[in-house]
Amino acid sequence: MKKGCPFGTHRVIEPVGSLPQAAWKIDNTMEIYSNEILLDVITLNVDSASFTQMKQACGNDPEKIKQMILDIVNERGKLQNPVTGSGGMLIGVVREIGPDLKDRGLKVGDKVATLVSLSLTPLKIEKIKSINLNTDQVDIEGKAILFESGIYAVLPDDIPEKLALAVLDVAGAPAQVNKLVNPGMTVAIIGGGGKSGVLCAYQAMKNAGKDGKVIVIEKSEQNAKRIEELGLAHHVLQLDATKPVEVFEEINKLTNGNLCDVVINNVNVEATEMSSILITKDEGIVYFFSMATSFTRAALGAEGVGKDVTMIIGNGYTKGHAELSLNILREAPKIRELFESVYA
Repeated sequence: MKKGCPFGTHRVIEPVGSLPQAAWKIDNTMEIYSNEILLDVITLNVDSASFTQMKQACGNDPEKIKQMILDIVNERGKLQNPVTGSGGMLIGVVREIGPDLKDRGLKVGDKVATLVSLSLTPLKIEKIKSINLNTDQVDIEGKAILFESGIYAVLPDDIPEKLALAVLDVAGAPAQVNKLVNPGMTVAIIGGGGKSGVLCAYQAMKNAGKDGKVIVIEKSEQNAKRIEELGLAHHVLQLDATKPVEVFEEINKLTNGNLCDVVINNVNVEATEMSSILITKDEGIVYFFSMATSFTRAALGAEGVGKDVTMIIGNGYTKGHAELSLNILREAPKIRELFESVYA
């Protein structure tokens, strides 16, 4: 049995020399190398920006979305949206473990969630069984490969698998909030009504403490009301984040001109970078978790308005992110109840 590169470059077809995520096409042959893991896939959790784009392109037609997903995987060997460049994650059952990875404590039959993107994961879909337009989840029959460097989480017994999948898909966001937000800070969450936004708002409230201030900016009236009912913010503003001057004026007024120490952007649509930047105080931090973020718009936009802010790309991985995010469900019964009504 051959041994592959720990990062999966042995499966890159085009362009040669690139890593699997950046590659246009990878080898999705389901015969493993000695340092790979083979999974029987149960469900794909497509990332929010990608699924939103798919729905718009297909007019919310599930059959057209199915065909789009099949076409992408057949063409690229992985599920990487050609427009957003993003993928998602999956849950599956361990079918085979390469001999070089036998000491990982994983065993055949374990049910796991991959914590690396579908945009780099070799995937073969035999059949799409169903698509849930509300949860971005796609039930399939198929197989996937996890590289030696690929991280995963064995699914917990106390949380339903689809609920765990939904939370683990965005686990990096609340975990990064935990690293960035300190007591007494003023924090804004843009797009606070989705699953990542709810988890981030909870963590921000927890970290900012009694002397801090958490502001949620949400376009949807329903989502804004949800945040208020859950008590996940000190202030909830129903605003369109694609209109940066309006957002700035409201936050400037609310904070008496002090603006925000940390801004977390979870929006799944384009052109919200400048709202995030304008409401951040000089030398503050903007964390772009959204896959709809444009580096060009953010970098040149900040320069154009003379803002000296630190901008962080939303790395979906940080140490302990899976456990921290699942623990939010254990700590916050109302959030768990909300997520169970949607995902479980």
